[in-house]
Amino acid sequence: MSLSSEDSNYQPVVRLVDDDASYRRTMQKLLRAAGHRTAEYGSVGEMLLHGIGNEPGCLVLDIHMPGPSGLDLQEMIAHQPEPLPVIFVTAEATVQETLRAMKAGAADFLFKPVDSETILSVVGKAVADDAVRRRAHRRLCALRSRYSTLSPRERQVMELVVNGALNKQISAQLGAAERTVKAHRAHVMAKMEVSSLADLVRAVGHLGVASADLGEVGA
Repeated sequence: MSLSSEDSNYQPVVRLVDDDASYRRTMQKLLRAAGHRTAEYGSVGEMLLHGIGNEPGCLVLDIHMPGPSGLDLQEMIAHQPEPLPVIFVTAEATVQETLRAMKAGAADFLFKPVDSETILSVVGKAVADDAVRRRAHRRLCALRSRYSTLSPRERQVMELVVNGALNKQISAQLGAAERTVKAHRAHVMAKMEVSSLADLVRAVGHLGVASADLGEVGA
């Protein structure tokens, strides 16, 4: 299936990968009736030839197919910046295969036949979870980008500020004039795009930046 919509990057796609054409048609009809956009492939190789794409959503995979298996594809996409949730729907699998899939983070593991209510519930949850993770990832990337604009001295000031130090205490510790500390503090707030100390503390918490990194001073 070709995904040519101009806004396709913002619309979730359920990617079906299964060598059973009849099963793919049935699943596609069910998912589309529930309002999902779909793309279907007869093998992992076919999907890779078309490209996984950047659209959010999820993967519904069989395990045993000609060429690379569904487990192989799961390993491939795990290395992407925003890996898609993987739902395995298969006719048979060994205990080792099931454990391998779940340890690798599969959203769910189902055996055929699967009733409509179950598959729609599982797919709906996977698509929703993917949207939440992508929003969090975008927020974190934006925070990291803002943090990268801080000078080494501004990072020092930020560390002391979020640890509760007053301007005069920061001034004494850094050997800088209090007005200079105030200027650095204002720059930190502006660059991090926060309007209060509470917001700055939350931003630093989301970044998970170590104190050593915050206080690093360059030449």
